[in-house]
Amino acid sequence: MAILDVTRKLGEEIQKDERFITFAKAKLDLDGDKELQDKIGDFNVTRMNLEQECEKETKDEAKIGELNEKLRTVYSEVMASKTMLDFNTAKSALDGMLNDINSVIMQCVDGADPKTVEPETHSCSGSCDSCGGCH
Repeated sequence: MAILDVTRKLGEEIQKDERFITFAKAKLDLDGDKELQDKIGDFNVTRMNLEQECEKETKDEAKIGELNEKLRTVYSEVMASKTMLDFNTAKSALDGMLNDINSVIMQCVDGADPKTVEPETHSCSGSCDSCGGCH
């Protein structure tokens, strides 16, 4: 049972970390941004309409084109929003911290010395074409 107590302590420390605090605030801002949430809803409805149109036996290529264009436009608007940019930046920082934690844990599971192990560093070009898998 001691392992769960240590894990809970780790959870407490994660929640005290500035990266978690920034992420939690960014998530609240994202959830509270009505205009952005409306655009996200519009994106989801447009995507469903596009999927339905593409599944029809007789496809209306003009309508598919219109829906594709609308989907791209709304997606660009959502992703360009300051609220979304702030959220993605905060999420990336939190994900980096969690990846470091997981790296240390996995190395310890593989027999590394817990007192000296360091998070593994990965270089990612952003292209998945030649990647063997995410870290």
